[in-house]
Amino acid sequence: MKSFFSKKVFCASLFILCAFFVSAASKKFNLPKKDLVVVCNDGKKITISAEIARSESARNFGFMERKNIPDGTGMLFVFENDQILHFWMKNTPTALSIAYIDRNGKINEIFDMKPYSLESVDGTSYARYALEVPQGYFSRVGIKAGDVVDLSPIR
Repeated sequence: MKSFFSKKVFCASLFILCAFFVSAASKKFNLPKKDLVVVCNDGKKITISAEIARSESARNFGFMERKNIPDGTGMLFVFENDQILHFWMKNTPTALSIAYIDRNGKINEIFDMKPYSLESVDGTSYARYALEVPQGYFSRVGIKAGDVVDLSPIR
């Protein structure tokens, strides 16, 4: 009986410890927030309050475990070099849209992403930034490929 009880206590303790670390990981990155202004081709300006993910670990964690991402907010992923970007939605419960943005702030393309999907969402041209927002937000406010994000607040 002692062995069974010990295993049960060990498993319960391990579960609680894992839950603590998952919760701590979602709070671990106290990312700075910046207001980014998107200038649409028709001259309209839209402000998005974005968390800025610069480090590899912050970029890898992204919006994982995040259940509430309000319209008008997002996360900007900053990369050191221009590259073809690939994102997925591992452990991400919220449907998102992603914009791949070149070094000058021009939005190259926008994709919708499914919660928890392991399918890679691949860019087709070189980008330096990716901006994730709640799914459909870009289209709801009229942001399209070709519009420009003012990146001066993060430089």
